[in-house]
Amino acid sequence: MTASSIFSKLSRQSDGSWTAAYGPFVLQSALQPIFSQDADGHFEVQAFEGLIRPNKGGDPVRPAEFFPVVAREDKGMIDSLCRTLHIFNTGALGRQRAKLFVNFHPGLFVTAADIRREVELMRLAANEAGLTPARVVCEITQKENDSADMLALFVEELRTRGFQIAIDEYGADERDAARMKLLKPDFVKFEASWVKEFLENSAGYALLGVMVRQIKEQGAVPIFEGLEDLRQADLCQNLEVPLLQGYALARPEIAPTSFNEEFPETLNAARFDTRPAQELERYDPALHMPKSIYSAPAQLGGLRRATTFGKRTR
Repeated sequence: MTASSIFSKLSRQSDGSWTAAYGPFVLQSALQPIFSQDADGHFEVQAFEGLIRPNKGGDPVRPAEFFPVVAREDKGMIDSLCRTLHIFNTGALGRQRAKLFVNFHPGLFVTAADIRREVELMRLAANEAGLTPARVVCEITQKENDSADMLALFVEELRTRGFQIAIDEYGADERDAARMKLLKPDFVKFEASWVKEFLENSAGYALLGVMVRQIKEQGAVPIFEGLEDLRQADLCQNLEVPLLQGYALARPEIAPTSFNEEFPETLNAARFDTRPAQELERYDPALHMPKSIYSAPAQLGGLRRATTFGKRTR
């Protein structure tokens, strides 16, 4: 799949968003913010996660219903197309620092040439959208039958091109420890239902605190997702979890989103660290979180949880 053939499937809409078509389906991007929270309870958007939203004849189709009907020979192309769509729609926001998390299914690309071609395609898409590779985080979805050697090659190629790596659904079992050792991720997304359960009891809460510290000491940034109420965000603040995501903070919105208006990029927020994990001896909060995001008027972006969050927009 060449860049020109992928790009030709994208359509720019009058509202500035990008869509794509596959047979009778129209594909759109939904973006969900990922926030940092400082010691005073201020939040700052540090990244977005790209989520695909198909529709057919204007009626929404669940992703779980769409992907199984994709022809086997088209699955790699659709994987690329979804990623490219998210990159273009994030670029259209015009933000200077926010990262983008996109899913990768390495098992769809089975030769070294396929892997290099796919990573180069993503680099070209990022360049076209005005994003540096360091702002694109590749969330690796690993299946049991995926080759560890090919997976390692995939990650090596991504890092060589300047992209960052995340693993998802981390739960500290043996398989997760092996993934950490193999991939050496920059970001670790904890398994949402597991976190929710452990936040509700003292023993689990203490274990989460230990795990968060361990992940930081390995040079990766922990992320808690699936947060459904602000009380959970308060608990995460006590655990010093660097990045938070969930409906309690902001729901996904189909591009074009209202996030530039609701959560404008502040001028004084510290830049998120973009160095690879191997260059960090250990986690440094001064680099990974804004030290102080002042309480400015909303139009200047000094957002506080009490006045900003809890609103469900979708």
